Amino acid sequence: MKFVDIETVEAGQMLGRTIFSSNGTVLLSAGVQLTVYMISTLKRLGVTVVYLDDPKFRDITQDEVISEETKRMVVGQMSETFEALRSGKPFNTKAISQSVDQLLDDVMRNQNMLVQLGDIRTADNAMFLHAINVCMMSSLLGLNMGLNMLQLKELAIGALLHDIGKLDAPEVEEGRTHHTWRGFEMLKMKREYSLLSAHVAFQHHEHVDGTGVPRKLSSEDIHLYAKIVAVANRYDNMIFGSNGEPPMQPHVACERLNALSGTELDHEVLVQFMRIVSVYPNGFSVKLSNRQTGVVVSQHRGLPGRPVVRVIDKDGEVAVGAAQIDLAQQTTLFIEEVMQ
Repeated sequence: MKFVDIETVEAGQMLGRTIFSSNGTVLLSAGVQLTVYMISTLKRLGVTVVYLDDPKFRDITQDEVISEETKRMVVGQMSETFEALRSGKPFNTKAISQSVDQLLDDVMRNQNMLVQLGDIRTADNAMFLHAINVCMMSSLLGLNMGLNMLQLKELAIGALLHDIGKLDAPEVEEGRTHHTWRGFEMLKMKREYSLLSAHVAFQHHEHVDGTGVPRKLSSEDIHLYAKIVAVANRYDNMIFGSNGEPPMQPHVACERLNALSGTELDHEVLVQFMRIVSVYPNGFSVKLSNRQTGVVVSQHRGLPGRPVVRVIDKDGEVAVGAAQIDLAQQTTLFIEEVMQ
């Protein structure tokens, strides 16, 4: 499996990862042979990058913290929730809680995996996949920071619904019309949920230096859950692009996050985040400091910036007799560039 720009995809190539519709059903399954019409449709839907099933790299897979089954179920439930709210009806809090339970089961089972965000997003599914990613990363962070199961559930519900106030929000948000206020007002009325989950929606845009919104809270007044979700939310937005900003490569996003330590984002949460995220995900093409190029094939827990790379030649073929380079062992070699 190889990560490529949609503009380089040709008819006849095989899709490497499933693409979901906005209601959780499968839009295109992994393994389907792409046609000119499919590629054109993906571009029209806002897809910019895809994973291809390349025979030369078929053994390369991305570890998934959240299974496709869970992802499908949560996307479908989020779609139903937002549709209910648009219709002025109460949403099913029990169903959301059950979705979070299944997501947390996946997180607990796969807690030693590094986060590699490889979802293929369309304009329709982006909001739901963003919510799932923020929930998944926040839950992993909470687990690493010693939260118990009750706390993890409170955090996960708040993370999954952190942007619920954006539904039908005004274009220009300020004061009590800001989506953080709106989200808080929606969630605090749900007796089935902890008030702390509502405060995740309320505080996830606050900055530890007191420059955030909506209330300009400083670090000691911002709840840990909101500090965690702030980091996960910012990272996902950086990776997939948000508010007119283009998508960033994971290593660039990590550098940007670290630059915000102690000002917008909490330092300790960032330290923990850098331990769970893959800086160079599997399937990414990279150039090494010895001028060789290759594809990332596997990761090291605890050394997210030092993956294993399979060398390829200038024609994109696996170099004859070339061994895989383990950057955890080859300490004088570095990744100089990520290529698409």
